[in-house]
Amino acid sequence: MTQTEDIRGQAIRLSGYVDCADGAIVSKTLLDKKTGTLTLFAFDKGQGLSEHTSPYDATVQVLDGRAELMIGGKTVPVQAGELVIMPANVPHAVRAVERFKMLLIMIR
Repeated sequence: MTQTEDIRGQAIRLSGYVDCADGAIVSKTLLDKKTGTLTLFAFDKGQGLSEHTSPYDATVQVLDGRAELMIGGKTVPVQAGELVIMPANVPHAVRAVERFKMLLIMIR
């Protein structure tokens, strides 16, 4: 992950604040506190995050493009404008169907 840049008190356009890169996943941490994090991700088509779990609910706000989330073995297709809450302690993964951007919100 990249270092946190202080953007407090500023208006930013989330979908334009992180760029996709060929064959890669790019992340930018917006906020990293003891109580939670806000992280922007940009995925090239076909890129993804392998299955893992989190001890906290993880909220995905889709900003651009389309992806598939795997949550507890179930495929959940998502697209720009949609939000999904992935429950704590349930295995989940992300795969970009096309170039895809999301905001990951973790609240502890």
